Amino acid sequence: MTSFRDLHQPGNPFILANAWDAGSAKMLEALGAQAIGTSSAAHAFTLGLPDGGHVTRDQALSHAQDLIAAVTVPVSGDFEDGFGEAPEICAETVRLSAEIGLAGLCIEDVKGASDQAYDFDLSVERIKAAASAARAAKGDVFLVARADGVMTGAYDIEEGLRRIKAFDTAGADGLYIPVPKSMDDLKRVVEATEKPVNVLAAGPYAKISRATYAEMGFARISLGSALARVTHRAINDAAEAMFGNGDFSPLLQAMPGKKVDAMLLG
Repeated sequence: MTSFRDLHQPGNPFILANAWDAGSAKMLEALGAQAIGTSSAAHAFTLGLPDGGHVTRDQALSHAQDLIAAVTVPVSGDFEDGFGEAPEICAETVRLSAEIGLAGLCIEDVKGASDQAYDFDLSVERIKAAASAARAAKGDVFLVARADGVMTGAYDIEEGLRRIKAFDTAGADGLYIPVPKSMDDLKRVVEATEKPVNVLAAGPYAKISRATYAEMGFARISLGSALARVTHRAINDAAEAMFGNGDFSPLLQAMPGKKVDAMLLG
């Protein structure tokens, strides 16, 4: 099996398939996923919680262990802000991730449940500490540093680019600015570093093909909570039909149980 690190090839992006439970992870692997990612939002939804700072580190690590046990491909953790402000907390999150067998993880620069970003110097120190812990880990841990303030509105693309360049220098293995405002901004992200860059195929960026992302030089395409929310759309639409006017016809779109069973049995 190709290592998680070696899957990151600029110009030949793999799809990091974000799952939300053991069953979805096993299905995605059966359907061809080369690696599985957790999704902080999708995991929170399974617990009846909203996205953003409501899941503890212990819960996130336990969830990641469930996915690791369910599949044979590498698993990466979506660990929000590292579960704390201090650089030492980020480092500890990396150490714990390595201990349970995660192949990689993301750490972002936005504070917990807020839309506000940590200041520049602290953000860089957090990634420096996390990168140091990744290098000291027994296994190979691929650390992606996220500049999420562009997405939340905490800062503009110029600041986002400044941050990922600093995260690069601080030792991150990969970089990521989720959903910048334009394709031109997206191109600037991948041009800002020679290291692997992740792109999020969600919202308007789900309209872009893998071939286009490859031409742009991306190394990884993640799904975030988008695939989980596709299932939520199916639940919503079927429930509205059933409870609204007694129409059960949306259930005719259900996948045959035997096909699901085959994927889960491997």
